[in-house]
Amino acid sequence: MQLRHLKYFVTLGQEAHFGRAADVCNVTQSTLSAAIRQLEVEIGAPLIERDKRFKGFTAEGRVLLDWAKRVVSERDALDQQIGLMRGELAGELRIGVIPTTLPTIGLFTTPLSRVHPKVTLKILSHTSNEIQRALDEFRLDVGVTYLDNEPMHGVDMHPLYDENYILLTPADGPFKGRQDVTWKEAAYTPLCLLTPDMQNRRIINAIFQSVGCTPNAHIETNSVMTLCSHIKTGVWSSVLPHNFLWAFGVPPGMSALPLVSPEITHSIGIVVRRQDPHPPLVEAFLSAVRESNAAQQVKSGILLKA
Repeated sequence: MQLRHLKYFVTLGQEAHFGRAADVCNVTQSTLSAAIRQLEVEIGAPLIERDKRFKGFTAEGRVLLDWAKRVVSERDALDQQIGLMRGELAGELRIGVIPTTLPTIGLFTTPLSRVHPKVTLKILSHTSNEIQRALDEFRLDVGVTYLDNEPMHGVDMHPLYDENYILLTPADGPFKGRQDVTWKEAAYTPLCLLTPDMQNRRIINAIFQSVGCTPNAHIETNSVMTLCSHIKTGVWSSVLPHNFLWAFGVPPGMSALPLVSPEITHSIGIVVRRQDPHPPLVEAFLSAVRESNAAQQVKSGILLKA
């Protein structure tokens, strides 16, 4: 059973399409199909529900897919370990990041690149649920997400900083001259917010609910860039984590006011698959973050001065 055939099979599971899987593997579709037929000969059973299009895996195919994911992941870790022994750590680290941490993710990834310049980073925006699934399926190596709101399973957690919340609102609006705003007051302001499938939005909804209110969401989006685009017009208000100010600052004509009554924080951190030892790339990332001052920059409130 050849390793490259297992890689083709895992990629087919990820793409759920023969043509796309072949493109990702940089082979022809006939080459990919021949490899899967060879796996079927070795297993002694059909692995694919065959039709004109990919329909899914047979029961035997699903068992092989789970095993193949672990084999491919372990082989990647072996390559990393050999490289580390030669003093040259290399490879690709795949990181899933919830949208609300994207504005500051560079603070946590850059230290790794400084120490190990031959490591490449693939950083993808995902919901917290998608991060859990992708870690389970070996499609991600690391997640950056909430640690204390919705439980995760099968992961080791490494806290980074506590997220707190601001109302970004027009400076000449109803809160002109204020030093802070209550959640109940913010609920009646026309808001631009992330969509309810995002854990940040579920957190915000729960806080508003705790004070007997529902947010007045006029615009919902799953895109951080779309959110920032509307805020920058100076018309809309939004409830945001304070770390947004590090990347975007306070737009002209806007005010950033802490949200109080209640004052809520949630823990943001790194999650990795629970295994001992961690793959060298994962351990190098954790070590680089620990040795940097990135988390302290957020905790100390430097971001609020940006």
